Amino acid sequence: MVTRYDRLKEIQRLDPERDFLEIYRLTVTYEFPWDVTRALELALYRTYAVPSIGRLLDETAELTERSQKRYDDTALLLDTVVEHGFDTDEGRTAVRRINQMHRSYDISNDDMRYVLCTFVVTPKRWLDDFGWRRLCCHELAAFAAYYRTLGARMGIKGVPETYEDFERTLDAYEDKHFGWDEGARRVSDATLALMASWYPAPLAPVVRGASLALLDDSLLKAFRYRGPGPVARGLTRGALRTRARAVRLLPPRRKPHYARQNPEIKGYPDGYEIAGLGTYPTPGVRGCPVPGHRPAQTPAD
Repeated sequence: MVTRYDRLKEIQRLDPERDFLEIYRLTVTYEFPWDVTRALELALYRTYAVPSIGRLLDETAELTERSQKRYDDTALLLDTVVEHGFDTDEGRTAVRRINQMHRSYDISNDDMRYVLCTFVVTPKRWLDDFGWRRLCCHELAAFAAYYRTLGARMGIKGVPETYEDFERTLDAYEDKHFGWDEGARRVSDATLALMASWYPAPLAPVVRGASLALLDDSLLKAFRYRGPGPVARGLTRGALRTRARAVRLLPPRRKPHYARQNPEIKGYPDGYEIAGLGTYPTPGVRGCPVPGHRPAQTPAD
């Protein structure tokens, strides 16, 4: 009979440098699948507040005109690596697709590194606030090793080594670069609308309000949103903490839960091919690629 903290004990017996994939998979698919999904949504959302990132996403129109597809494809490509690993056909295909899309645009190494940092830091901070337990040092080291590996496969230079390095890099980048951009605000509004669309229409204003209540002041300022009141913040955060206490009392998950199983993934009811996920930018189509940026390679490259 597996008890609530037995999987944590299993994680602590592993080596976070050698067994980082196993630790990461245990943490995100058994211990915190719902929380990590929400945290990674917030991680990607944070990146819009860097004007060079938010503006490019607006120009490509992927998140403003094809929000659900962009959400699905991003989640499924990242999920493929978690499920299958870096050195499988599936994992290599997913990383190749990610690289093909990114190479279509003139994205700076600093912006790429920052986005990678959000994947490491935001889940830890989310779980500190709303998880049924906090991440242990083995998990933090494994998260850092996992995303160091992904960063290397993506050709990102200067990837931080430790969790603390990822955190310092993220905070410094946000302090320096967060700011207003009209296109980024459009991307933000489209993302909030997408999240609200997953629920019955009468709940849309509630979902939007709750989403804004989870944003820190630096994000609210960058997007020029009116800050939610203390009641909205208290209710939203209180509900998530109540959920965490309830989850702590539940028996541990017996089967892994991958992002492809999430109800928010709506675009592929009949399944999908990993190599077909994402975009293949075509010159002449709005935002694909944006002017001055490189065309993507074909699937056969």
